[in-house]
Amino acid sequence: MSKSFLALVLLETPAMPDMVALAEAVRARHPELPMEVDGGGEGGMRRGSPLLRCGNELVAVMSMPGPIPDDAGLWSRAATTWPQGKVVAARHRGHLIVSVLGQNQQPLPATRLTTAVIGALIATMPQCCGVVWNGKVARSADLWLDMSIRSFAPFPDYPSSLWIDILPFRSEAGIGAVTMGLSAFAEREIQFETHKLALSTLMDKVDGLVVYLVEHGPVVKDGDTFGRDERERFTVRYKDSDQFGGLPVFFCSDGSVQ
Repeated sequence: MSKSFLALVLLETPAMPDMVALAEAVRARHPELPMEVDGGGEGGMRRGSPLLRCGNELVAVMSMPGPIPDDAGLWSRAATTWPQGKVVAARHRGHLIVSVLGQNQQPLPATRLTTAVIGALIATMPQCCGVVWNGKVARSADLWLDMSIRSFAPFPDYPSSLWIDILPFRSEAGIGAVTMGLSAFAEREIQFETHKLALSTLMDKVDGLVVYLVEHGPVVKDGDTFGRDERERFTVRYKDSDQFGGLPVFFCSDGSVQ
């Protein structure tokens, strides 16, 4: 499976990134990452190259002089973890497009690299006020600056909450949680419904499954089970969600829902 991710960094005012400063910030924040400037050395970058070479990959950073298109659903989802998001988005006046170039990108490595570059952008550009990840998940610039330092942390410690929403809801079974953004890694979202678990326990279980699927890809098959031990097993079914407009999901329940 290959995937090219596209991230949008919201700017309070339009601005061009200083690519030399960006390269230095990436080096400082992630010394383990092989880092070169592209376009004939650092002088070439000063002449306007929008590319960073990180190891064998090229990351494009392009400045756009206007706001991103409005998406009411995006900001409604973001309100769960970023209540000020809609207000911040309403006043931004420019944005940066950040993406790893190439058609054969593996999801997790491309995500980690893009996340590291975005963190360095925020560290060097005070205009940054938010990030929209792959059109699905919006987070504050402060949260990205803090969490992106873990871009290359080993499983299970990478900052998956920057890339994937876990949203609670009420269901006929009692309560549930659905993800948004996981399908880029695992081809489906998770929808988990329960009448037995507390909300905090439910969210933890969904988060654990999210991290596993981000790490391993779509390895969970229709009918597989998971859980902490033999006394707690949950069955996974492939389903088009009834609650969420036919969204393809890994449907999980504690036995009370079919």
